[in-house]
Amino acid sequence: MKISDNFDSGNIRVIDSSNASDIKLEIKHDNESEFFQWFHFRVQAPKDTRLKLQITNAGKSAYTPGWENYKACASYDREEWFRVEETSFDGETLTIDFENDFNTVYFSYFAPYSHERHLDLLSLAQLDSRCELESLGETLDGRDMSLLKIGHGPKKVWMTARQHPGESMAEWFVEGFLQRLLDTNESLSIKALEMATFYVVPNMNPDGSVRGHLRTNAAGVNLNREWQDPSVEKSPEVFFVRGKMDEVGVDIFLDIHGDENLPYNFVAGSEGNLSYTNEIAELESTFKEAFLNASPDFQTNVGYPIDARGESNMTVATNAIGDRFNCMAYTLEMPFKDNIEMPCPIYGWSPKRSEALGRDILLPIHAVLKKIL
Repeated sequence: MKISDNFDSGNIRVIDSSNASDIKLEIKHDNESEFFQWFHFRVQAPKDTRLKLQITNAGKSAYTPGWENYKACASYDREEWFRVEETSFDGETLTIDFENDFNTVYFSYFAPYSHERHLDLLSLAQLDSRCELESLGETLDGRDMSLLKIGHGPKKVWMTARQHPGESMAEWFVEGFLQRLLDTNESLSIKALEMATFYVVPNMNPDGSVRGHLRTNAAGVNLNREWQDPSVEKSPEVFFVRGKMDEVGVDIFLDIHGDENLPYNFVAGSEGNLSYTNEIAELESTFKEAFLNASPDFQTNVGYPIDARGESNMTVATNAIGDRFNCMAYTLEMPFKDNIEMPCPIYGWSPKRSEALGRDILLPIHAVLKKIL
C-alpha cells in the first residue's frame, strides 16, 4: 500500500500505514501559518481492501465544527467525486472507512479544481472575441494573477473567487458563470454584456491552491484580511487586483467563497460599513429577490450575523471594496458539506451544483444592473 500527496493541491502526512485497517494520517499546516483543514491524497492498495483512514489532528484544525455531519469526497478517475458515507468525527479524529473497487483511489476535502484546469478555463475563455485575458502581475511563487475582461458595457462588475484556496467550489462556480456569460445563444448574457463590462478573477490564490493550503498564500497570509493595505511583499494577489479596480472602477462586487460549517448557500453584505446607504440596501434586496427566483439552491434565512453600523472588518474584501467604491458588494458562500434544504446523498454539494449556482447568479446581477443604469 502507498499513500501520496505529491501532486497539485496534495496535502497529507502519513504517520503509520503499516495496517490498512488502522492508517494514521495528519493534515499539513498551510506554509508559515496555523491554518489547516484541506486534505487531498491518493491511496494505492489492492482492490477490495478495507481501508480505515484516520486523520488524527482533525480536532485541532481551523474549523472543527466543519467535521460534524461531513462526508469525505472520493474519486477513482479524478472527474467524478462522490461522498464516503462512512465518514465520522469523534471530536479529535476524522475517520474514513472505505472499501476500494479499484487499485487507486483519491480522497479530498472537496472536489479539487486543478491549476491545469484553471489555465484551460482562462485559455478557452480568451477565444471568445468579447473576452481579453490579462496578467496583472506575479504571485510570490511566480504564477500569473490572471484577469478576464469581458464585454464593453458602461458599468463595471467584478467577480473574484478562491481567496481561500481550499474553497475549490468557488472556482467551479466561476466556471459555470463563465459558461453562461460567454454563451452567444443566451439572451440574458447578451443583454448583460451590453450593460456592463465584467472583470473576473477565477483564482485569487493560485499559489495556495497548488500548495494544498486551506486559507493562505505562499507566505501564510490570509488574503481576505489584506484589502485595506495590501503589499507586493506579502499579498501581491490583492495588491494587483485592487490596483486594477482603482484603474477601471467597481459598480458591483461579488467575492465567491465556501463555508466549512453552514450547510447553506447565502450572501453576506457590508451593512456594518459607515458608508452603507439605503440605496445599497435596496440594491441588495433586488439582488436577493432575483437570486431566490433564479435558484432553489439559494436562500436568505440562514447566514452570518450582520455587523452593527461602524463595526465592519475593513480588511475583508466585501467591506473594503463596498466602502472604497460606494457599491453593492457581496460575499457569496457555498457549503463544503451539502445544501441541507436540498441534499444529495451521493455527491453532497458538488462541482455540478456549484457550476449551476454560478450560471444562476447572472439573473440577480442583471436585475441590479437595471437599477443602476
